[in-house]
Amino acid sequence: MANPWLALDAGVDPVERIRQVGRAHERFVAGETASGPAIRAVVADSWRRSAVALPSPDATAPIDLSDTDLESYRAAHPLARVLPIFRDLLGGLAEDGEHLMAVCDAYGRLLWVEGTAKVLRGAEAMNFVPGARWDEAHAGTNAPGTALAIDHPLQIFATEHFSRPVQRWTCAAAPIHDPSTGRLLGAIDVTGGDHLANPHSLALVRATALAAEAYLRGHLSTAATAGSVAALGRNEAILTFEGRQWRLGRRHSELLVLLLAHPEGSTGDELGVGLYGDDASPVTVRAELSRLRRTLGPELMESRPYRLRADVEPDFRTVVRLLEHGRPAEALEAYAGPLLPFSDAPGVIRLRRLVDDRLRAALLNARDRGLLQRWLHSPWGADDLEIWEAYAQLLPPNAPARPLAMARIRELQRELGVATSVQRPRN
Repeated sequence: MANPWLALDAGVDPVERIRQVGRAHERFVAGETASGPAIRAVVADSWRRSAVALPSPDATAPIDLSDTDLESYRAAHPLARVLPIFRDLLGGLAEDGEHLMAVCDAYGRLLWVEGTAKVLRGAEAMNFVPGARWDEAHAGTNAPGTALAIDHPLQIFATEHFSRPVQRWTCAAAPIHDPSTGRLLGAIDVTGGDHLANPHSLALVRATALAAEAYLRGHLSTAATAGSVAALGRNEAILTFEGRQWRLGRRHSELLVLLLAHPEGSTGDELGVGLYGDDASPVTVRAELSRLRRTLGPELMESRPYRLRADVEPDFRTVVRLLEHGRPAEALEAYAGPLLPFSDAPGVIRLRRLVDDRLRAALLNARDRGLLQRWLHSPWGADDLEIWEAYAQLLPPNAPARPLAMARIRELQRELGVATSVQRPRN
């Protein structure tokens, strides 16, 4: 075949190809290998992935989002900005009574499916509806799901679909990326009858994807798609991403912090040690990770290894970065308190100490009385003997605050059972 992404070569009888591929599909689901000249390599590879993921070739795509959850999710999605472009370039197909236009996110979740009422009713029978998951792992071989899996435009023709309920359809899809980061945002798809298996449909979805990326290049900044995590000075972390916000419970907050501390990814065993120490139970850790992944969704969290997919900036990393750039005053301003202060997870404790020790060291090295005073006036710094001593050394001999500072130092020394290390300033 001249173009491996096209379903049919010129002059090929589509009816005969449907029969050939259909027979190969039945042999494959019966346990034979996917082979033969009628089976494209990209389809054979997809069938193998689908067979591992799906319980049966009769499986139906599940509904992942509905009602208000779907509305809020797609309203905040970056592809909502280019929906007018999709409608302008593909709307004619969606209105001709034979085709559907569909847009999905990076994990195959359908955001919009548009067409005439008759075609939409036909699509509903296979759950090709907004909110359904059409990645390969949930719907088998299909154009939007496979385009996402291989990150390339392609057509899927009739019996090339892994799931039998989908085999009366043909579709063409192209992935769409954030032009500033390269991050996969989703895919644009046209679905209809066998006549879509031609070079024009593939060229059209590819051109539409390029037009969307060109628009996003001027209107979508990295900052707009990045997320943030607030975990300093609070026991329940708050994650904000693309217009949505999650307030996580204690364990999920700890897991999120551990994931953020290792953006390259961690194994379940590593996260278990960070969460429970030597008493970690693999079953308990996997259950917590599974619940967290369901809460955040696959667009934010993945496994093997466990890590966050998105560009998320935690507040504790902001503090460390400011310190690395020699900006202790700004770091202190960004510091809202100890990291998850009530957490007893060993990994969180180590990270909390690391952030606090680096900030305290920077404040001591700066020898800025105002910065030290701000630390001492905070709930977490009020009992910091070393900072009190450094602050007292910077006070002039006749400063009104000096007697109060010395009294506080003596009080802390008695509580801690340590000797004074504060020297009187020279006149």
